[in-house]
Amino acid sequence: SFIILVEAALITPPVGLNLFVVQSLRKSGSMGAVIVGSLPFVLAMAVMLALLAWWPDLALWLPRAFG
Repeated sequence: SFIILVEAALITPPVGLNLFVVQSLRKSGSMGAVIVGSLPFVLAMAVMLALLAWWPDLALWLPRAFG
């Protein structure tokens, strides 16, 4: 869940480093359009974090299967 939180921080304003990278690679368009485009990914990460908080075994089943 830590990695998901770090990636969410990289694509959310005001510090969203990945937003600036994407904006610099675009030929035209505003930063607002990049931010709006990142919203579905932020929502997906929020849902995944909620699932992991509610059901931690979702992340732990594979290590337990091999351990």
